[in-house]
Amino acid sequence: MTERQPSSLKLSEFNWINRFAQLGDTFSTPLSATALPSPRWMAFSRPLAQEMGLTDTWMEEPGVLEALSGNAVLKGSAPLASVYSGHQFGHWAGQLGDGRALYLGEIVSPVGPLEIQLKGAGPTPYSRRADGRAVLRSTVREFLCSEAMAGLGIPTTRALCMVSSPQPVYREELETAAVLTRVAPSFIRFGHFEHFAANQNKAALKTLAEFVLDLVEEQLKTHLNLSALSGLSFEEKCLAFLELTAINYAKLMSQWQGVGFCHGVMNTDNMSILGLTMDYGPFQFMDAFDPQHICNHSDHEGRYRYAQQPQIAYWNLFCLGQAFASLIEDTEKIVNALSLFKARLPLEVERVYQSKLGLLHRASPQTVGADTPLAEGILQVLAQERVDYSIFWRQLSTAVLNVPRLGRVAFQGVNDLFLDARGFESWLDSYLDRLKSESLEASAQCMLKSNPKFVLRNHLCETAIQAANAGDASEIERLMHVLSTPFDEHPGFESFADHPPHWAQSLSISCSS
Repeated sequence: MTERQPSSLKLSEFNWINRFAQLGDTFSTPLSATALPSPRWMAFSRPLAQEMGLTDTWMEEPGVLEALSGNAVLKGSAPLASVYSGHQFGHWAGQLGDGRALYLGEIVSPVGPLEIQLKGAGPTPYSRRADGRAVLRSTVREFLCSEAMAGLGIPTTRALCMVSSPQPVYREELETAAVLTRVAPSFIRFGHFEHFAANQNKAALKTLAEFVLDLVEEQLKTHLNLSALSGLSFEEKCLAFLELTAINYAKLMSQWQGVGFCHGVMNTDNMSILGLTMDYGPFQFMDAFDPQHICNHSDHEGRYRYAQQPQIAYWNLFCLGQAFASLIEDTEKIVNALSLFKARLPLEVERVYQSKLGLLHRASPQTVGADTPLAEGILQVLAQERVDYSIFWRQLSTAVLNVPRLGRVAFQGVNDLFLDARGFESWLDSYLDRLKSESLEASAQCMLKSNPKFVLRNHLCETAIQAANAGDASEIERLMHVLSTPFDEHPGFESFADHPPHWAQSLSISCSS
């Protein structure tokens, strides 16, 4: 294990270890960023800076703006772009790679080793004739959603800061450039393994597997209930890793579904090997609840619609399993390892909705699924009425808190969310009957900590983008204030938790977002 460093560090004081860079040119291409003209700070994540142990004034250190805009190289870093392949919209896309992301290196932080990337730092050998830039619009979206997901407690890559520039960049229209500094324990994707498997480079595949096994050693020991992995063969470690990944994704999918999050483009090259949410493009937190909602207008067949996200995760896991086939001789063992996803998903989904419903007095493991019909029942009612997902769950939480004082009248505000409340009233009878075995105070507090008041709705993001385009970062700051602690009440910010305005219905999000 790498020794952790104390807090209150400057960025230049970190110890760079750059383990991925040491794997060699088979895995990446060393190169520097393309200079960005007239960079200026746009936004920072104070929560992430604190976790990394940075000083409150780290951004004022000489040379940091230049380094994080791609105009200089931090001492000790090892800039490179990695190669990977992948399946996109269900079809093999061949070689891809870091087309607009540049790995700066890996540091030792108070929370463990962290990789740092610049997204939008210019073309790389994997840009496929593109400019390698990110526009301000997409950078604001990824910055805000990375930190919003962290605030919700959902595994995610993080965003430390963003830099803007007047440099013109053309997407659907002429926009301006920006660079995002993003952070994660690792940015390795399913597609990294697929790349070497497709090219029949078993030696590189084995090297990559050994590298990742070292990254997740502690998690594997916990998963296997072992104090050390030295007694296991390489194949046994790989199988345990596939099991762990399957479980991690069962948990992640249940969390996405629980907050109404739609990723929009779950290609295998967008799947983190650590089970992190990554690559925020055409994402959306649903407003009106619709299980068939498609948030990406480029997804013409609805492959990545909300209800299908868990099934797509399973499909992607099998692509990962196929990449491991040359390392594990018995394919049946791979199938069995990945089947843990389907075994665990119902349990994880039920746990999420038990917390959202405040059901703390849970059935024994032998009767898992006892509360699933109750959860599915309310989701069917919400879908029929297209009720705002986040508002419903938050108001239900408040209603349960007020039941001891008001009785059933406490649910009047929830009733008012429905045009026809008969379905909800019928479900409420069953719910109140189930709550009889609970402490209402404990249930309500659990619900208020499980059902966020604030999520990053598309119209909030759009308002912040429009202000940022005018050089005003204040709306980003205001959103960061509530999204970093989304379960708190935040008096004075009620409008951020309200129904979306009518104009928001026309917002369209594509892969370029």
